[in-house]
Amino acid sequence: MSAFTNIPGPAAGAKKLTSQSFFTRHGILSRSHPNYEYRPGQLAMAESVASALDERRHLIVEAGTGTGKTLAYLVPSILSGKRVIVSTGTKNLQEQLFFKDVPFLQNLFERSLRVSYMKGRANYLCRQKLYDADREPMLSGFDERSEFQMIREWEQITETGDRSELRQLPESSSAWWKLDARGDLCAGQKCKQFDRCFITEMHRRAAESDIVIVNHHLFFADLAMREDAFGILPDYSAVIFDEAHEIEDVAGQYFGTIVGNLQIQELIKDTAAISRRKLFATPELDRSLVQLGARAEEFFLLFPQEGRHAFRGHDEFLAEHHGLYQELLFTLDALAVRLELVEGAIEETLPLVRRAKSVISSLRFWMESGDASHVYWTERRGRGMYLQATPIDVSQLLAARLFDRVECAVLTSATLTVAGGFDYIQARLGLNNARTLRVENQYDYAEQVLFYVPPRLPDPRRPEFASQAADEIERLLQASRGRAFVLFTSYQQMRQIYNLLRPRLDHPLLLQGEAPRNALIEAFRNTRGAVLFGASSFWQGVDVQGEQLSCVIVDRLPFAVPSDPVVAARAEAIRQKGGNAFYEYQIPQAALALKQGFGRLIRAGADRGVLALLDNRIVKLSYGRVFLESLPPYRFTTSLSDVQAFFHV
Repeated sequence: MSAFTNIPGPAAGAKKLTSQSFFTRHGILSRSHPNYEYRPGQLAMAESVASALDERRHLIVEAGTGTGKTLAYLVPSILSGKRVIVSTGTKNLQEQLFFKDVPFLQNLFERSLRVSYMKGRANYLCRQKLYDADREPMLSGFDERSEFQMIREWEQITETGDRSELRQLPESSSAWWKLDARGDLCAGQKCKQFDRCFITEMHRRAAESDIVIVNHHLFFADLAMREDAFGILPDYSAVIFDEAHEIEDVAGQYFGTIVGNLQIQELIKDTAAISRRKLFATPELDRSLVQLGARAEEFFLLFPQEGRHAFRGHDEFLAEHHGLYQELLFTLDALAVRLELVEGAIEETLPLVRRAKSVISSLRFWMESGDASHVYWTERRGRGMYLQATPIDVSQLLAARLFDRVECAVLTSATLTVAGGFDYIQARLGLNNARTLRVENQYDYAEQVLFYVPPRLPDPRRPEFASQAADEIERLLQASRGRAFVLFTSYQQMRQIYNLLRPRLDHPLLLQGEAPRNALIEAFRNTRGAVLFGASSFWQGVDVQGEQLSCVIVDRLPFAVPSDPVVAARAEAIRQKGGNAFYEYQIPQAALALKQGFGRLIRAGADRGVLALLDNRIVKLSYGRVFLESLPPYRFTTSLSDVQAFFHV
């Protein structure tokens, strides 16, 4: 299917359709879907979304797994007659909506639905790069040439240019990285392939659509660019955020600033390649690129620390390294000026000029702005050193740039309430006047789930915790016969406990990092008795139904690392206002994260299993009540024999 669905469907009746027409016991869905199950919560959510769209109000809805929330917001969006942006947490969910849910709904409507999806530019093929690579040497090695041949053959038949169609292309494909449509080298309307460009076609489809499906990263990239009179998305009346608990972190990335050494290295490499291809390379240009590379390497080596660290000494740094900093800015500016003066190659040089000036602007902001509303920090990952500035509080930015400008925003997720209330999420996102709805859980958690907390394990912060936790995990996996996710709050602890257990377990073991995430999930689904050890990326967005996943073990309460620069800055901002950062920020954040991790277990009405939390602070310390009141009404035990009996029923 192309990225624009226009499939005629049968008539659904001449009278005006409403949400009730679809979601009641004898409505359109019950007559059209053989396995449809009437859910009062789904109807309540659909009616609330319809009212929000009609009355131009904002709405927050917590709707757990099994509610059917996707249809509950898609149907009223279609019926509204407005252009609605649907923003999802992942590209996988985008594809599910477009390729599964939209075609199903199309069969219920007489008129053709006008729906499209948009992804970031790196997901699409650049035809001009492909044709250039066919003529000029830019590929190296057997793997790259083999991947290039695969991409070239696919380009002749694809309608979208979306790399998700190339299932056999490795995630780490270096050939794709050289051929994708990122804007770094895009000549825009001056490109010879502009009319046939997959990005051009994506924008055309979106402009003709009533519903446009995007992901949070693309949405907030667009929102940040709109401040400079640019935009990616077409104008819209309403936006619906699925997996809305991720908004604060994603918005912080795009309302902030980032500049790194790899950006400059890529600028140098691309400038050198294009100058040779377009015949404007000169010894002077080559020398300027060498000089820029040397200054950049010398400058970024001044930030030697591995990991993420707050940076506060801008004045002292500039006083000591002012000369090198100014040299780096000068060489970047000189490159931009030199490229602007190149004759006859404007399509190729303009993107390079924009990139050089963007690096200068970001570097100046990070080093000189002194904007107290941001936290400044450094992060070294492998060869990359990144200087980042993140807004401490995104609530005012979201209110001013989004919620005060769009007539309706609907935020939904299975994890939005803390201790039964929406106060935390409303305060963090600047949505204090929104309507709220909490849809009751659709599953019988007290019957389907046993929640186990071992009472005698040491505090997770103590050094002896890892060995004793490994013993407890071994006993749990013996009872569950594998079939488990073991989720960790840190990669270090995950690897430590995995290494302790690997020689002691007979179950097939899967470890995050040893294969791509999707490959690990598929291997888990298809391997009897498998156990998957995972960290952050497996806490959400993973759906394994049935007895294959019968146990979820969490090592500790998922508090964010207090020394993380963004977490520390946000906590300090709360304290400066007289608040209690631990109770107002850190506990609610951890409670939502725990709900996400536990949410991996029950994905269907027939699922059953054990949730094990190896951190008994949840029952020993007073703040544990917040966590317990935030979770569904699980059957609770501190006895391993209850777990063993549960699995032997």
